[in-house]
Amino acid sequence: MYFGPASGFRLERENEYGTPEQNASVAEVVDAVRREGDTALLRYTASFDKVELTPDRLRVTADEILAAYERVEPEFLTALRQAAANITAFHEKQKRGSWMDVSPDGTMLGMVIRPLRRVGLYVPGGKAAYPSSVLMNAIPAKVAGVPEIAMVTPPATGGREGIDPYILVAAAEAGVTEIYRVGGAQAVAALAFGTASIPAVDKICGPGNIYVALAKRAVFGAVDIDSIAGPSEIAVLADDSADPRFVAADMLSQAEHDEMASAVLVTPSERLGRAVAAELERQLAVLPRREIASRSLEEYGAVLLVDDLTEGVDVINKLAPEHLEVMTEDPMKLLGRIENAGAIFLGPYSSEPVGDYFAGPNHILPTNGTARFSSPLNVDDFLKKSSLIRYSKEALLRDTAGIATLARHEGLEGHARAVEIRWEGGKPNE
Repeated sequence: MYFGPASGFRLERENEYGTPEQNASVAEVVDAVRREGDTALLRYTASFDKVELTPDRLRVTADEILAAYERVEPEFLTALRQAAANITAFHEKQKRGSWMDVSPDGTMLGMVIRPLRRVGLYVPGGKAAYPSSVLMNAIPAKVAGVPEIAMVTPPATGGREGIDPYILVAAAEAGVTEIYRVGGAQAVAALAFGTASIPAVDKICGPGNIYVALAKRAVFGAVDIDSIAGPSEIAVLADDSADPRFVAADMLSQAEHDEMASAVLVTPSERLGRAVAAELERQLAVLPRREIASRSLEEYGAVLLVDDLTEGVDVINKLAPEHLEVMTEDPMKLLGRIENAGAIFLGPYSSEPVGDYFAGPNHILPTNGTARFSSPLNVDDFLKKSSLIRYSKEALLRDTAGIATLARHEGLEGHARAVEIRWEGGKPNE
């Protein structure tokens, strides 16, 4: 782990574009599913997941979802429902409707805002099964008014068709309308192009492994996608008022995600920096995922020393972290200067997992510095907008000369004539 002046640290993690072999494999799978539909889908599921399916077994049944409720603990269901309520309430505040402005001359300009018709959610299986991500992907789509939300998730490997019951329950609670037991690049291709069993969608969201990420990249354009997410990140901006135990615990909460995750402390206090470094070692010793977290800290962790909090904010804005915690004596004093961060957590009791699971804001956030220009997943991601223009006769007469001038400047005579033909002889042609 780097410990020293902020000027000596640079977070370098290559974007995940995959090896040539991985890209070639994904291209083959995507093309086969596009051409062959269910036949290729089932063939790759048998090959990669070792699960033999028939088309009628692709879709999870209502009885299977009901059975999943019997397999989850009551306290899990209670917590899930409270989290879903919080997430729904937060995203309801993001809704906006169509609008129209009508001027005195009768001109009407506006924007028609509609939900996407059909959205596909990719949900990883196995050890990477995260019910919280089901909520974060599905609920904004539901709040936006998307009528069809289809989820794909891999079947259990080794010949078993089962799906994690916690994933099924989360999907049901979040408003997912259909679930398919298929994963990998083949599932992404099925969502993008459609098969006899899985109708095509308009947008694909959700995390996955490198093959899923490359497949999403490959189908972008045929459908929309959310993003190609990188490893998780946390930056903590703190002064002497911060508790080093809290800082270390929150850094580890992200380091345990992935060997390539990044956890960084930015502070003007060398005393705090050394106390946090000691706490990281102490807490690592008893962390179940200590091997992953230790590698993450070794490769991508840092304690960055700055002259003051003003420089600290400048460093944060350059890092543009996915998660930013501000543990200073007066966090609100700094908020106005923080420009680049996916989610901002203020004060010692706003631990990052509060946002990951429960508070309500979305935990699907921009990574790899893309918080400079990207936003958390939100209701707008599931809406499309159409401009609305209705000109009156008076407005067109007023603006014809200006329109024609601009059109002819660009060498588009047909454009100019299209407006002028309506006013030949100085009066409207009807």
